[in-house]
Amino acid sequence: MLNENSRLPLRLGLFMPNCSYAYSISTYKPDPDDWTYESNARIAKAAENAGFDFLFPVAKWRGFGGKTDYLGISLETMTWATALLSVTERIRVFSTVHVPVFHPILTAKMGATIDHISNGRWGLNIVSGWSTREFGMMGIEVMPHEERYRRTAAYIEILKGLWTAAPGSFNYESPWYRITGGHVMPHPVQKPHPPIANAGVSEEAREMVARLCDWAFISLSSLDSTPAVTTDIKERARRRGRSVQCAAYPFVLWRDTEKEAEAERRRIIDQMDLEAVKNWAAGLNLESGSFNQFTFEMLALGGGALPIIGSREQVAEKLAQLYHSGIDGILMEFLSYYDDTIRFEREIMPLLRQLDIIK
Repeated sequence: MLNENSRLPLRLGLFMPNCSYAYSISTYKPDPDDWTYESNARIAKAAENAGFDFLFPVAKWRGFGGKTDYLGISLETMTWATALLSVTERIRVFSTVHVPVFHPILTAKMGATIDHISNGRWGLNIVSGWSTREFGMMGIEVMPHEERYRRTAAYIEILKGLWTAAPGSFNYESPWYRITGGHVMPHPVQKPHPPIANAGVSEEAREMVARLCDWAFISLSSLDSTPAVTTDIKERARRRGRSVQCAAYPFVLWRDTEKEAEAERRRIIDQMDLEAVKNWAAGLNLESGSFNQFTFEMLALGGGALPIIGSREQVAEKLAQLYHSGIDGILMEFLSYYDDTIRFEREIMPLLRQLDIIK
């Protein structure tokens, strides 16, 4: 059971548009160039001014075709995070790393450097790697699901070892990595290490997160499904003497009335990029355990994010329902990121304060 009295307030974040057409797979997008660094920096500053807590990116290496070539233009997330941290002062910024692409010593070194640049505001989202479409061009084979998570567990153990052991003293042996006299200096500013997140709700993902991660970045099929997922993950961590926080990524869309919000949702769906949706769904269904229950329309709306749509009061109530269902942080997707960030501060945050879930 959740102890509401001991919980921190809901953490607010953005799932940032560091890729083109993020994140609805549709030609209907008010600002199709919001992927640029200049736009991301402006959004990051607006989020910090609004009192948001963190920013997450998606890491992509090629797009999904169609009219939009969905996510086909992308900013690499280690360099992206470094740049955003250098123009902000308080907000935390995560990088997203695909395990097959970055050697753990490289990630540990780069991460420690970014943590120093930001004075302890960096975090890491680790993705096991599921896309043949992306990794095929690198000659990287996608491993079976269970093996991917075993390798990711080894990856995280190596990061933690490199970030905490005396320089040159860390050794590690696994089927995927051999580390001899591992040396990363300086260690990160954050102790014992920067926060580590992982996305996934499969059995293997839940076990790994409960054992090794700080944040579970979870996909949800509905509001009502949330308590079962969050309770399970947190209980697995509790049995190991640990605590894990859960973050969801809702697509948040509000207008003055529910009818107006629904009309905007309909515009997104009516202009769905069906070819890109099918390419996205094919990869997810064949190679990931997280999203295969979603329909094409659900995938098109926010790339499979949980839809939180309605009037401002309805949106605030649904976000409160997520919090009371065990969600500790929300990484929101917006249709118009900069404008919606400013509107969210003005129109939704006062309602969340009234509901006593944020400060």
